[in-house]
Amino acid sequence: MLTPISEKQIKNFGINGYEVKIWTALLSRGVSTAGELSDIANVPRSRSYDVLESLEKKGFVIMKLGKPIKYIAVPPKEVVERVKKNVEAYAKDEIKKLTDLKNTEVINELSTLHTQGVELVEPADLSGSLRGRHNLYNHLYHMIIKAKKSVLISTTQKEMGYLIKNLKPIFKNLKNKNVKIKISTQINNTTKKYADEARQFAEVRHTDNKARFCIVDGKEIIFMVLDDNEVHPTYDVGIWVNTPFTKDMENLYSV
Repeated sequence: MLTPISEKQIKNFGINGYEVKIWTALLSRGVSTAGELSDIANVPRSRSYDVLESLEKKGFVIMKLGKPIKYIAVPPKEVVERVKKNVEAYAKDEIKKLTDLKNTEVINELSTLHTQGVELVEPADLSGSLRGRHNLYNHLYHMIIKAKKSVLISTTQKEMGYLIKNLKPIFKNLKNKNVKIKISTQINNTTKKYADEARQFAEVRHTDNKARFCIVDGKEIIFMVLDDNEVHPTYDVGIWVNTPFTKDMENLYSV
């Protein structure tokens, strides 16, 4: 019998509760009929055939020819590889669809709607909060990649490594477009190698401040309101604001 934790982990394979029960029951038997598996797994017999058909399509089981129809369990390690290939194929297909969509008239129409909508929005409404470090960094990435003139970053020693490792290609590309990049952080034994690396594409200076923010083109700012040393990434919080007054903040910080 699987523990609740094990059952939850097995669902990461992309199968539902009934499928988990039928598959694990079949693993314990090696070869079995739908009826036998229904009894062992405590799954309604009317559902067991559909579940086994689904598992067969996903590569978890093999149907054995003959009467009565029996099913053979695919070894778990082989299943992992099959699932990986299926996920990769699905992801490639979805990425292609999205890439192709970028060049369609639909996106042009949606972009026009957005542009017209933003023009009607009060400046005070162009702001929002972001929760979770993943969301913060995702928003930060899309802010920086659109930079046309300048990027000003203030970050901590803990965050510095992440920024350089993950945004280095973008920074290099922006430098080639003559976008000015400035980074302020605590430079010490921990961050020196990242600071040296960043100097290839940015002006880097030392600061004792622990502020975490990014200003792009003097128009947009995202600033984190919590100490990244004390908060779990899931509970990190940031504020995004789009306002022309961001330019004044950039000038003050660049002095």
